[in-house]
Amino acid sequence: MSVNKIVLAYSGGLDTSVILKWLAEEYKCSVIAYSADIGQEENWEAVKKKGLATGAEKVIVSDLKKEFVEEYIFPAFRANAIYEGSYLLGTSLARPLIAKEQVRIAQAEGADAVSHGATGKGNDQVRFELGYIGLAPNLQIIAPWRTWNLNSRQKLVEFAQEHNIPVPVTKKNPYSCDENLLHISYEGGILEDPWNEPDEDMFKFTVSPEKAPDVATYLEIEFAGGDPVALDGVKMSPLALFTRLNQLGGANGIGRLNLVENRFVGMKSHGVYETPGGTVLRTAHRDLETICLDREVMRIRDSLIPQYAELIYNGFWFSPERELLQGTMDACQKTVNGTVRLKLYKGNCIPVGRKSDQSLYQESFATFEEDHVYDQGDATGFIRLNGLRLKINALQNRFKK
Repeated sequence: MSVNKIVLAYSGGLDTSVILKWLAEEYKCSVIAYSADIGQEENWEAVKKKGLATGAEKVIVSDLKKEFVEEYIFPAFRANAIYEGSYLLGTSLARPLIAKEQVRIAQAEGADAVSHGATGKGNDQVRFELGYIGLAPNLQIIAPWRTWNLNSRQKLVEFAQEHNIPVPVTKKNPYSCDENLLHISYEGGILEDPWNEPDEDMFKFTVSPEKAPDVATYLEIEFAGGDPVALDGVKMSPLALFTRLNQLGGANGIGRLNLVENRFVGMKSHGVYETPGGTVLRTAHRDLETICLDREVMRIRDSLIPQYAELIYNGFWFSPERELLQGTMDACQKTVNGTVRLKLYKGNCIPVGRKSDQSLYQESFATFEEDHVYDQGDATGFIRLNGLRLKINALQNRFKK
């Protein structure tokens, strides 16, 4: 493979630092190290310094937090996206954004190849590479973990030491973590056995429900077109609002998840997640929809959620089918305007009130008191017609006996 310049998705950790040096040696070309700031806790100056010291031509850190919330998190939450009934797609939503910016940099810098540090066992390799292909199929893709012989941590450490790449001397984190504005995930270590409960000191975004405040926190989220636009009556930017939801949810022990999921590549994996703000947002959004969406519209939309979420999980964000489904999901949100009141208490997010000028809930029809708008006698024919096929089936079965 002939390569002139490579843009590497670079975190500054052991794996991508080794990859940075390995790429430069293997392909005898310049390498640009690119890092995406999507809300993770990181010393970006230290990342830049290390990247340059390891041999990068330049290190580019792109602040993508605003774009992440507005163009990835919010669209997915307008669709109530959830994978296998529980996972809110924190990693899955970030990967296409990282890939998109990587492609942009490659084109701007005149690079003809892109590279990443995802292993050959996981979903991320698929998500990154489908993103590259969907945006710039002319770029060459280099996936070191699928080609090199540095297939163990010990070999990585030895390579790093041979090339004067700093190796952390602090106690190794036993977990593989992915952190961004939407969530943090934990895999590996004792979690490789799905029977094991994670240590409490592992968690970063949330307090344990047992240690959460003894007094409930109430908040009101206002929505416009399915997107949150205000908290407790105060208009806020999407990034500021979502950041605040993370703080409120985390302080009340909300958003922890322990599950075994099906990876796209075919194996099952055990992971633990913290998604405080996302859990609060999805709960509020679905609750507002109960008064704003027509029953049949909601039924059809809900039937599409598993397929929509699976597309994102499997890396097809930049596919025509995801865009088609996004249009359908967004069309449902035109009437999702109003406010939800929530009670946050010891790991629970409980809707306690909702209101909307476009509410389909009409007390005059639903009341148990006397009304003048609904003729209860109409229910007789309704029931008879809906029961007709049951009656015919029962008669047929009787004749067979």
